[in-house]
Amino acid sequence: MTSTASDTPAGISPRSEAQSRVLTVLVCSQVLSGAGLAAGITVGALLAQDMLGSSDLAGLPSALFTAGSALAAVTIGRISQARGRRPGLAAGYLTGAVGSAGVIAAAVADSPVLLFIALFVYGAGTATNLQARYAGADLAAPAHRARAVSTVLVATTLGGVVGPNLAAPTGDFADHLGIPTLAGPFLLAGAAYALAALVLAVWLRPDPLLLARTLDLQQPTEATAAETRGPGLMPGALTMILTQLVMVAIMTMTPVHMHDHGHGTAASGLVIAIHVGAMYLPSPLTGWLVDRYGPTVVAAASGLTLLAAGLTAAAAPADSVALLALALALLGLGWNLGLVSGTAMITDAVPLATRARTQGLVDVSIAIAGATGGLSSGLVVAAAGYPVLALTGGVLALAVLPAIAVSASRR
Repeated sequence: MTSTASDTPAGISPRSEAQSRVLTVLVCSQVLSGAGLAAGITVGALLAQDMLGSSDLAGLPSALFTAGSALAAVTIGRISQARGRRPGLAAGYLTGAVGSAGVIAAAVADSPVLLFIALFVYGAGTATNLQARYAGADLAAPAHRARAVSTVLVATTLGGVVGPNLAAPTGDFADHLGIPTLAGPFLLAGAAYALAALVLAVWLRPDPLLLARTLDLQQPTEATAAETRGPGLMPGALTMILTQLVMVAIMTMTPVHMHDHGHGTAASGLVIAIHVGAMYLPSPLTGWLVDRYGPTVVAAASGLTLLAAGLTAAAAPADSVALLALALALLGLGWNLGLVSGTAMITDAVPLATRARTQGLVDVSIAIAGATGGLSSGLVVAAAGYPVLALTGGVLALAVLPAIAVSASRR
């Protein structure tokens, strides 16, 4: 019997075969990029504090690379819309690698201005890491899109956990090269982002977005179905904005808080590794919870979890790495619950015709919220201390609950 060009082994459709390949490539790139984004989280604030000689602006690095991620998200979206996911994502990671190199140059030159510019550029890696989850859903069947998104998010965990734990070894390596110790993790970040860009540029074929357009995967009834679902745009956006603001604020100043109380980069790297793991590892479970109990319930749980994180961080003795690790784990879990549930609410509420544009605007708002949290965190700690920052963040997260209650009453 003669096979046709569309035949695939064991009756697998061309779409399924392509999706399997796309997810494999995305997982590989996400493992690498997870290591890249962890560098800024682990030592960005410490590097700024060391160069400036003050903790007042220690939150500025987080604000800058988060603001940079907002601009990058728009740019990557436009490139992807015009040319496909492969050039968009590869360009984003390559830009993150350039930013990492700039941070190293700034540390060698002892130039705070160059550091801040480089951190802004470095933020492109963070935006690309989150944008990749959309590529995972391009070719997925409607019933399996959440699972595909979860697969891409979970892949970040390995690199995100390993990266911070390499803070001390990469610092020693940097010192051996004559580079300031705190810039060491950015050597890893630059290499990781460059390799992620290479993986995508070479192997993300077929391009999932372009192939999805060709196959016309969207069912004609999907837009109509979306328009009949309950309201959730504003609660969904508010959930993700608040969780991002609270998470970034507390996360940014935790390494500084630990450093000021005698902990080394190995201890703070461990705490951040646990935090990053909690941000991404629960994604499949969170997706199942959203499907089983609804996004409003999970969003409310995110607010309560973030409150628990703030209370734990505020009450933790400065010499207790274990309690700070617990607080940061709860912080990461609360963020994960908010991200997945908020995304689900927005997707349910917005018609397909305007969904991508609306999601892009929400992502920019989330990035701005993160920048605000990062910038204000240093000022709050300098004025009132880390426990006040943690407690304020936890209480602020409860603002999610009224919005969720209103949304639930309308359904």
